[in-house]
Amino acid sequence: MTHLRLVRAEESGNHPPAAAPVPTEAEALDAYSRVVTNVAERLSPSVANLRVSRRVRGGRRLDGAGSGVVVTPDGFMLTSAHVVDRTDGAGQASFVDGRELEFELVGSDPLSDLAVLRLESDVTAAELGDAENLRVGQLVVAIGNPHGFAGSVTAGVVSALGRSLPVQSRRQWRLVENVIQTDAALNPGNSGGALSDGQGRVVGINTAVAGVGLGLAVPIDYATRKIIGSLMSEGRFRRAYIGIAGGSRPLPPRLAQQISRDTAIEVVEIVDGSPAQAAGLRPEDLILEVDGKAVDGVDDLQRLMVGDLIGRTVDVTVHRNGRSFSAELTPVELEV
Repeated sequence: MTHLRLVRAEESGNHPPAAAPVPTEAEALDAYSRVVTNVAERLSPSVANLRVSRRVRGGRRLDGAGSGVVVTPDGFMLTSAHVVDRTDGAGQASFVDGRELEFELVGSDPLSDLAVLRLESDVTAAELGDAENLRVGQLVVAIGNPHGFAGSVTAGVVSALGRSLPVQSRRQWRLVENVIQTDAALNPGNSGGALSDGQGRVVGINTAVAGVGLGLAVPIDYATRKIIGSLMSEGRFRRAYIGIAGGSRPLPPRLAQQISRDTAIEVVEIVDGSPAQAAGLRPEDLILEVDGKAVDGVDDLQRLMVGDLIGRTVDVTVHRNGRSFSAELTPVELEV
């Protein structure tokens, strides 16, 4: 009969496998988490919770809130124009380090939904990026104060680029171009907060929640940098105005072949007393060029209507009844 002998592990030389070392917290963070964490740490000190007050009917005052982003060390902040609309031009900004600072409105541009505020204190400034370098699918991080919860961070991707956002002032409306669409969660109170790329650079100012998983941000690009600079220095942004309502229309085949283009702006309506009426433009005219630059649609015309054109006579190329001709037109300043 065979006898079995129990051999201890120490005698056999076989040792149980050692337990795997527990990874450190730094090692446990994946690449995605590290990017979001780094952006939050870098940008959160520059994003403030804004508290404002606006007067409503009956003389009552209604408290409101939003977010703002510090863009210069000497206290200039960016926010959404609708956050400070109809307020008394002052409020309080709260930062994640516990500081609460008073701010004043420097300038607001409802037609881009951007406003500049000024704090009377030195603060940590965020770095502005360039939305023109964004790509669909790229990681972005939104930082703001939804529902008053300061320093809230959400992450997502760029869902689409080149969106248009209709905005209006008391007298005018226009389209904000090249708006960024993201699925980073945005909620009431996020307006005016930062949309950042993976390097912590501000590429947009969060402005609207268009639906579940659909947020919009005004881009930081060449056009909006000009607006921001003007608001800082002059308190307003001037635009030219010619007084037409129109839309993009396909060109007649022969004309399209002649000028190697497919579309132009069809004039639908002329405002009485406007520069367009003084220049002799009529409904159903096709506007081909303004100041020597081709205009395929209303967005092209909007881009040309900058302050430099105000009071300066420019040539407008028009197509009417089968022939093209040039008319002189002098834009005036748009009243907002």
